[in-house]
Amino acid sequence: MPAKLSVNLNAIALLRNRRDLPWPSVIELGRIALDAGASGLTVHPRPDQRHIRFSDLRPIKAMIASSFPGAELNVEGFPSEHFLQLIDEHRPQQATLVPDEPLQATSDHGWDFSLHRTLLEGAVYRLKEMGVRVSVFADPTPDAESLNIANEVGADRIELFTGPYAAHYDNPVAAALIVEALGSTADLALDLGLSVNAGHDLTEANLPALIARIPRLAEVSVGHGLIADALEHGIAASVRRFRRACGQDV
Repeated sequence: MPAKLSVNLNAIALLRNRRDLPWPSVIELGRIALDAGASGLTVHPRPDQRHIRFSDLRPIKAMIASSFPGAELNVEGFPSEHFLQLIDEHRPQQATLVPDEPLQATSDHGWDFSLHRTLLEGAVYRLKEMGVRVSVFADPTPDAESLNIANEVGADRIELFTGPYAAHYDNPVAAALIVEALGSTADLALDLGLSVNAGHDLTEANLPALIARIPRLAEVSVGHGLIADALEHGIAASVRRFRRACGQDV
């Protein structure tokens, strides 16, 4: 089955927040993305609310539930007490745990699973009690010990951090090496029974090689690249372009 596409709304929210105005609307553009065939929406409500605001979660969840009941909401964040309370309040289908500091500009590394085992174990337990699927952010370097810990703390999935792959957009040799590392990490995770997501700076151009190496990839989360593409092609057309890059029939 082709990888599902979850559209990250953070870049839209960041543009909206440049003015004290309600546009562009994360709700309506999310609706357009789902109507064009996206499988879900991703948000990352950071503590400073510099893009997605805490108040966005309720209307996004309501829009999905009322108009796209088969779609999913994925909420990313560091598993602070406040984040866990947000998940408890809004009950997305998936929570993706990332090791971001509060003021970090964007996600730029996976978990040190050994160092943060106790934190992750407690957070995953609480999220699973809420009936929420849990994904944990993982670096692209194959590391059986770390993936064993991810499995042992109860995570359902890992999300491969694809930033280093995307950074080599102008160096196909280096990019191919990182794709292989990502694939090896995915192989280890799949052997443990973990499903595999991927995200960070994915584009229409770099998705096919990743999909070819990891044909059992469950989901990709795409924000910046898709919204950049949408400036030229529009949201709906860009969603269809990215769906094709995922191997979906459009």
